[in-house]
Amino acid sequence: MPLGRTLIRLHHAWALAVALALVLATGALAATTPAVAAGSTLKAAAESDGRYFGTALTDADLGVTGETTVAGTQFDMLTPGNEMKWDTTEPSNGSYNFGPGDQLVRFAQAHGMRVRGHNLVWQSQLPAWVRNLPLNQVRSAMESHITTEATHYKGQVYAWDVVNEPFNADGSLVGDVFYQAMGSGYLADALRTAHAADPGAKLYINDYGIEGENAKSDALYRLAQSLLSQGVPLGGIGFESHFVLGQIPADMRANMERFANLGLDVAVTELDDRVQLPASGSALQQQSTDFGAVVRDCLAVTRCVGVSQWGVDDAHSWIPGAFPGYGAATMYDGNDQPKPAYGAALSALGGSNPGGGGGTTGELRAVGAGKCLDVPGGSTAAGTQVQIYGCWGGTNQLWTRTPSGQLTVYGGSGQLCLDAQGQGAVPGTKVVTWPCNGQANQQWRFNADGTVTGVQSGLCLDVTGASTADGALAQLWTCTGHTNQQWTLG
Repeated sequence: MPLGRTLIRLHHAWALAVALALVLATGALAATTPAVAAGSTLKAAAESDGRYFGTALTDADLGVTGETTVAGTQFDMLTPGNEMKWDTTEPSNGSYNFGPGDQLVRFAQAHGMRVRGHNLVWQSQLPAWVRNLPLNQVRSAMESHITTEATHYKGQVYAWDVVNEPFNADGSLVGDVFYQAMGSGYLADALRTAHAADPGAKLYINDYGIEGENAKSDALYRLAQSLLSQGVPLGGIGFESHFVLGQIPADMRANMERFANLGLDVAVTELDDRVQLPASGSALQQQSTDFGAVVRDCLAVTRCVGVSQWGVDDAHSWIPGAFPGYGAATMYDGNDQPKPAYGAALSALGGSNPGGGGGTTGELRAVGAGKCLDVPGGSTAAGTQVQIYGCWGGTNQLWTRTPSGQLTVYGGSGQLCLDAQGQGAVPGTKVVTWPCNGQANQQWRFNADGTVTGVQSGLCLDVTGASTADGALAQLWTCTGHTNQQWTLG
């Protein structure tokens, strides 16, 4: 028999002997069945606070399994990306096509998602026949279109973006065909017409560049005040939130609050955060900070009903096509794997991301080596430096993530915690087992990119030298994003 296999058998035998001794001492082995953490999806965490977390899909996306799997698992609100816009629903005067929109509504209903109708009146994606109408025919065409579409989806749509992007950056109204025909009064007319057709839906004005207090958001605020004073059934303001990395307005929360104080709902409707490509690790960390900040701003405003990301993943985002050289704007990469922004959003919602296996108890596997975090020889001595070793299910390889963020091994009076030795917070600090004491050097954060970081140090749990060999030691090290710093639990 090869020497390596002999050593593994001896290691296993010794650890089993220690495990049996612990069973006799404590009366039980650590549980081996992974438990599902509550609030472990965006929608579950949002729903626990009475909010929603949504996404946008197009009919083409319905053929992409990775996208639809994430959408159905993580999100509880769906916005059709294009399928309810005028150029799709009424491409020629009086000729309607609701098939693409209906397909997305059916997907939403099958997955327990509500639908945000998007949109009824917008100067873009507007058929040429509307733009070329005599101005004295525009009002009737607009009212007919709104009535027909809103009636078709009556009772199936949670909210409508009735008027989309009506303002210029300086606060003036866009001089589109609707404004040319009716002046600013077209907004009130559109909202009243939509309410008559679908009185159960919440009616929004939706725009970009209004997230902070500026000329554009000030103009929208004055418009909202005016509409409400006239009894117009405006129900909410949509903050699109198409951001550039690191540029979340510091006054976004206060700005949303002032609209909410008018008695309006507010929502983040089209969130993404574009990054100059190729996206660096530091950029993805900044993006996670940005996503977390936006979610926290919403949660701090009682009438902020939810957040929707525009699209599911980076591979199908609109950003690269619209902003050459930029991309990586969503919480999911091109392979539908969560990025650090996902973990930040989930954490801001009060949820938990237990790791790749979805469990809170099990083997902690080093992704790069395919081996398990292991207490050498099943040692119960305080200060034993942990290592990676071939996975075999012994109790010296079974870790439990506690609600307080500790990682424990063994059980009962023999329980030990994963510990940064001597409360070290510098690269190269040994990772050891130590009696549990609740201090920050024994608390660990599981991140969406697969890394596990020490709460006290912010450093990553790391396999020394990126080794894949049995017995390679664990340490703390500056986070690099490499696979020797990625782990799955369960």
